[in-house]
Amino acid sequence: MHGLGNDFVIIDVRAPGTSEALDMSAAKASAIANRHHGIGCDQLIILRPSDKADVRMQIYNSDGGEVEACGNATRCVVKLLGESTSIETGGGMISGHVTDNGAIVDMGEPRFDWDAIPLAYAMDTLHMPVGWEDLQDPAAVNVGNPHVIFFVSDSDAVELDRLGPMIEVDPLFPQRVNVNVAHVKDGDIYLRVWERGAGLTRACGTGACATAVAAMQRGLVQSPVNVHLPGGTLVLSWQKGSSIMMQGPTTYVFSGEANWDDFG
Repeated sequence: MHGLGNDFVIIDVRAPGTSEALDMSAAKASAIANRHHGIGCDQLIILRPSDKADVRMQIYNSDGGEVEACGNATRCVVKLLGESTSIETGGGMISGHVTDNGAIVDMGEPRFDWDAIPLAYAMDTLHMPVGWEDLQDPAAVNVGNPHVIFFVSDSDAVELDRLGPMIEVDPLFPQRVNVNVAHVKDGDIYLRVWERGAGLTRACGTGACATAVAAMQRGLVQSPVNVHLPGGTLVLSWQKGSSIMMQGPTTYVFSGEANWDDFG
């Protein structure tokens, strides 16, 4: 499946006895995600049983690292299950319901405290006194995973393929970070994202959430706001003290079978 071009291999092991049999490693996840020798995806999603929700979702980036949250994948899972669904993730409990062409997902409340991002030391997270070359004065938000957001005059002009990997692994971010560059035009947000462990993607749901919240906190946009990514548009709604609501499309691409042993 994919959400705005952010694509996923989804493996459902909720049937009795199957979850225990699936032993996922970083090497195997990376092999499955490889677009030349594997199936190919930005993220690998494992659906497992949960005693807290309808389903537990594990998320592996294409480098094999397990991460806490993925907004586009959440919409895809809700649409795949075809009903109102509660989902247990490493970043917390989230829920959603289907729409005609996708899903609306409650992504939970954003976190702004420096140690919740997390950062290596205390600072103001709405206007961080740090920068990398021309990228200055970022904001930081945790929406189940860590994001740093730069508001610029033209997000398309930023060399994100060069600066993104540099910022991702900066010691300021002990769990690495997703890097967002955005500009505001006519009340809408235009966004590009370097995803931690995945690189440049067509869309990032949690990045859209984090960027919309940061823009609202700075008074740059009003809720709801359209967030335009290279793969398409998401609609984000948020009020202080409440959950972030994300609406957008999903696409079912294909289903198939593969030899498990081929992935190491």
